[in-house]
Parts: sequence; structure tokens; C-alpha cells
Amino acid sequence: MKLTAQEEYGLRCILQIARQPDRLSTIDEIASREGLTPTYVAKLIRVMRKAGLVTSIRGRKGGFRLGRSADQIKVGTVLGALGGRLYWDDFCKSHRAHKRS
Repeated sequence: MKLTAQEEYGLRCILQIARQPDRLSTIDEIASREGLTPTYVAKLIRVMRKAGLVTSIRGRKGGFRLGRSADQIKVGTVLGALGGRLYWDDFCKSHRAHKRS
């Protein structure tokens, strides 16, 4: 399976947020831990926020947390929000198992 850079980095960012469920994560913290620029992390977080995967709290002590519990977030949902899909609608039709004789 091949992921785009945006999908990979987005997954890494959401995992950083999920690792600390009892506190808010800031863009600068996530960027520092992942070796990414804060601007790029902000872009990824914005996409995931619009999809309801993360929520934001504004203000001096603000940051980001998961939009729902971690066990309710699927990798396919995150990838879909970031622009890709694990499978397309006709995936199973075009990848059938071959019968052995």
C-alpha cells in the first residue's frame, strides 16, 4: 500500500494527539515531535478538524484533541479525510480471487 506524504504525516499527527488523551496538543508540540513545520501541521490539523476527527480549543491554554474516542476513529476515515481512500467502490469486483483447479 502506498500512502501520500500528506496521508502519512496526517496519520502521524493524529497519533500524537491520541497518545495524550487527557491533555491538549499544540501545533508547535506536534510539529516538534514529528520533525515537521508548524505551517504544514496546521494544514493537516485543519483538514482533520473539518472532518470531525479533531476538535480545537482556542486561547492561551488551547490546543487540539480527538473529536471522538480513539477506538471510534478508523485509519480509512483519516486517510479519506486527507485525500485518499484505502479502497474504491468497485475494489472487490476488480480484485477477485482466482479459482484454483
